[in-house]
Amino acid sequence: MSEPVSERMECMEVWGGNRAVDRRFETPGFNIWVRSRPYGQALGGGDVYYLSSCASGRITRMLLADISGHGALVAQLAVNLRDLMRRNVNYIRQTRFVRAMNQQFGDLSEQDSFATALVATFFAPTRSLTLCNAGHPAPLVFRRNASQWKELANEAGSARGLTDLPLGVASQTNYGQLKVNLESGDLVLCFSDAVTESQGSDGRQLGQEGVLQIVRELNIARPADVIPALIERIESLSADNLMLDDATFLLCEATGGGPTLKESLLAPFRLFGPVSDRTQLA
Repeated sequence: MSEPVSERMECMEVWGGNRAVDRRFETPGFNIWVRSRPYGQALGGGDVYYLSSCASGRITRMLLADISGHGALVAQLAVNLRDLMRRNVNYIRQTRFVRAMNQQFGDLSEQDSFATALVATFFAPTRSLTLCNAGHPAPLVFRRNASQWKELANEAGSARGLTDLPLGVASQTNYGQLKVNLESGDLVLCFSDAVTESQGSDGRQLGQEGVLQIVRELNIARPADVIPALIERIESLSADNLMLDDATFLLCEATGGGPTLKESLLAPFRLFGPVSDRTQLA
């Protein structure tokens, strides 16, 4: 299998967009693979993905959103999400970020726009990953010590009112958080609903359980092979799988590392500089 383009995320940088991509990134404590393919070979699609790294490199944030519709509206929303990533690049807490996203989509309610979204923040010093899920397919986690995949789902049962709805559905939605600690070699796999809505050999949608079963059968000796192997397996089940919608995969590997002393010392100076921006939008 061919290797994706690989590069290191710089501090105070935001990267992402809504175009086709196959890349690998390295941040302190994390390796990240992103693969996205818009529907119908379009230049850009409704799946939007972003990565950001804070001034010291300690905070890595990831966003995967599936926006309803295509075209100019999706492109503008992708720009808005990019700007939110920039404004929140140095904050560990992500609840304000998710609330702001929900407000963005609420302001566009006249166009009946909504999106499912998954936001994850990795804090390298404690190797902790915090997730907010707005109606998106739940990510899967692989524990290297237990050699087992399982689903990561928000525990928002104690929250009052509406919880974890897609963005733009209700302005008063509450969003729960799930926090997990990762050991070196642990993996977290995120994907858009083109994956869960793919058909199995029996003609039924795979759903979360079906995807989990397939992932458990994959050889994960090399994390770089997980996404290509998963795509190959799903496409073998039906000719239409992953072809009728935008399809995006995001895989993270905890490496146990952290920011360098140089990155930590330079952080206060970077706070007063601009956020580096590498976006690819249709």
